[in-house]
Amino acid sequence: MSIKRFSTNHPGIVYYEHKTRKHNGKPDRRFLLRYRFNGKQHEEALGWASQDWNVFRASEEMASLKRNQRTGKGPVTIKEKRLIAGEKKTADKVKKDLEIKSKIKIRKIFTKYYFPQAKTEKVFKSHDRERSLFDNWIDEVIGNLPMKDIAPIHLEKIKKNMRDAEKADRSIQYCLAVVRQVFNFAFRNDLYNGENPIKKIKMPKINNKRLRFLTLEEADTLLDALKNEVPEVWEQALISLHTGLRASEVFNLKWVDVDTVQEQLTVKDSKKNDRTRFAYMTDEVKEMLLNKETGKPSDLLYLTPDGDKRKEISTAFRRIVSDLGFNDGIEDRRDKVVFHTLRHTYASWLVQSGEPLYNVKELMGHSIIQMTERYSHLAPKNKKDSVKSLQKFMKQKAAKVISLKK
Repeated sequence: MSIKRFSTNHPGIVYYEHKTRKHNGKPDRRFLLRYRFNGKQHEEALGWASQDWNVFRASEEMASLKRNQRTGKGPVTIKEKRLIAGEKKTADKVKKDLEIKSKIKIRKIFTKYYFPQAKTEKVFKSHDRERSLFDNWIDEVIGNLPMKDIAPIHLEKIKKNMRDAEKADRSIQYCLAVVRQVFNFAFRNDLYNGENPIKKIKMPKINNKRLRFLTLEEADTLLDALKNEVPEVWEQALISLHTGLRASEVFNLKWVDVDTVQEQLTVKDSKKNDRTRFAYMTDEVKEMLLNKETGKPSDLLYLTPDGDKRKEISTAFRRIVSDLGFNDGIEDRRDKVVFHTLRHTYASWLVQSGEPLYNVKELMGHSIIQMTERYSHLAPKNKKDSVKSLQKFMKQKAAKVISLKK
């Protein structure tokens, strides 16, 4: 059923009445325009009397459209006018958002957005260090600057301040990494849309490759001490030492990943390369897992006392290593025994036993062979032996030549 239109004394202006709503004691009226344009009849709604529309305002709107239709300038229908107004509103909003983003300071991004999320996703040691680096080195130089105004020169000043304070290159690298992460976070979350100035900074280069690996005697001593004092940490250490898993990979293991029949562990989506690989159990690992209380397939093997996922190794590991004196007198952090030393030891033992580097690469989950080649000097037949073999070959050839000449 069509709604009845009422004519007015103004050409092309009609209205209809609301069934229930009143305005100034009368039914509320909605005004419409009726006109012909490009051979077609148009009827377009304007607004209600309760919204300050009347025949005079409607007539002005009609006159404006007729003028635009005649001159070819401006919107020629109410629909087009509203579309233009909507686009302008959107453009104005975008412009306003850009202005707000251009003025937002990195201190606000870090404090209000980045750090609260980091606290939920990172282990305490990591987010606490980021907070300390921001407070002590970053905030002083760029904390009060809008992100768009932060330039490489400011980051170079942070580097200089830290070097003047004799901070290690690793600390400087970590500090600049915090700046990079804050910029990336802001960009991903639509809080900032400019470039990341860290791209133009030369990061300090450091050699962070661990050199120390355990002897069989040291490994046995460590495992025995762990088993006696903290059995769960002993289990984690045994898995890492005998399969090469990183601590994070041990903590990610679920019972569905444990296959004692095939004697393998499924290592899913490693944080280093997002690949799934298989680690193979030794008899000791298999026996330990068979004697461990089994959970549901979706249950993690190791949880915190509060039932949460573990994010870092227990401090008991470091304490026991210290009690055993493994790090006594050692200053270079690359030579210190830490939990990651167990993974490094696993790779070192594999190479020493004569395992081809490609196999070691696959077992370790390295993305490129160059990462595995650092262990090549431990192979039973090293480069020196190869040269000696060549020398022996050359002497044999020379002797044969002399023999033929005779």
